[in-house]
Amino acid sequence: MLIKNYKKLAKSQERRICLLIINFILKLLQPEEIVNKHLQLVKGDRLLIKNKKYLLDNFENIYLIGIGKGSFRLSFGVIHRLKKIKEAYVIDLKRDLERNKDVDLLKKINFTKGNHPLPSKNNFNFSKRIIKRFYQKVSKKDLIFVVICGGGSAMLVYPAKISLDKYININNQLLKSGANIYEMNTVRKHLDYVKGGGLAKLLYPAKIISLIFSDVPEDDLSFIASGPTVKDKTTINDALRIIRKYNIKGIKKDDLIETTKENKYFGNVDNLLILNNSLILKEVKKFIEQKFQLKVKILTDKLKGEVSQIANYLLGEIKKANEDILLLGGETTVKVRGKGRGGRNQELVMHFLKRIQNSNIKNKVLIISINSDGWDNTPFAGAIGDYLTLEKAKKMNLDLDKFLADNNSFNFFKKVGDGIITGRLPINIADLILVFKNK
Repeated sequence: MLIKNYKKLAKSQERRICLLIINFILKLLQPEEIVNKHLQLVKGDRLLIKNKKYLLDNFENIYLIGIGKGSFRLSFGVIHRLKKIKEAYVIDLKRDLERNKDVDLLKKINFTKGNHPLPSKNNFNFSKRIIKRFYQKVSKKDLIFVVICGGGSAMLVYPAKISLDKYININNQLLKSGANIYEMNTVRKHLDYVKGGGLAKLLYPAKIISLIFSDVPEDDLSFIASGPTVKDKTTINDALRIIRKYNIKGIKKDDLIETTKENKYFGNVDNLLILNNSLILKEVKKFIEQKFQLKVKILTDKLKGEVSQIANYLLGEIKKANEDILLLGGETTVKVRGKGRGGRNQELVMHFLKRIQNSNIKNKVLIISINSDGWDNTPFAGAIGDYLTLEKAKKMNLDLDKFLADNNSFNFFKKVGDGIITGRLPINIADLILVFKNK
């Protein structure tokens, strides 16, 4: 059971079912299973990935770069699968040694413990290290795998014209502004040498195979981890519009750079989407229908929007739904106005609870919203909310509005005991939301 406080949370039959569904989702996101499923070796040297074939013997050297949350175990899985990888450089939040005990393979990985959600000196040093190792030191006979995961925008960092401290400050402002991931990453691309196709330029002319794990609604590859190996379509003017829209301080036009537009840097690059919300939600739908005989509807795998608006949308959908369970994937946003502690998933659940607390469906609905990597900006992966949550809050005299005004969802769910605890998990495919309707 990946939900560590499952027994404490499973206070009703509806809760048990919904928590088992969430646990099933999290089990699907184990790196070893993903790598074995998507990377097939035939006759020792023929590699099959997403209907593409590669003859590994055609390359003199094979390297790997892994960036983002979960990239260590995914990178280890690729190295385990492809013993010909000579050397690897990986940045992740942790190096999971307990599950990976092959010492010889681990020696191939030059690991950096990175920071997230804000960039850091460690992250910058990692980026400098891979540039020093590979820039102008590779040829067409070299193959470089790039494992790209959620959180890569913070971990692969090389500010172009501004200091690292200023770069961190701008990222912090963006995170609190209410900007969506597309807007944030547009600005980031134009501040940074390695984003917006910059890494592909630095690794040129080597063959690049990017294995991409999407945490971005709509799966635009140029925005996942800010698209380090993908040709970018945005411009400096796009970034400036976003900076003005959200009143981001301390940045001017001269601080921005144009992203790499020359086609030659991308002609030898294959950007392969390995996993996303859509694939997972389809598997979950089958699981629910077969195991629980419940009717399921996938509302969207491209959810975007501010949490209060999404709560309204969910309430409207659940009122008209004929299905028992609604599933959604994507990434919401929060406009931070208070000084509390919380995350977008927890805040979404609170907004939903606020809307049902005086309604006639209060006793018939349940919501779970979690970040798939187990960390919703706090030690809670997300939260569960239903009439039991509201009863506990009422007993404790907790005012939902006050907690919401202070963006203090973490402490609200800590008090009522409905925060979901998984610990850090290896893969981020954005947020997963489940709404249950008891007929």
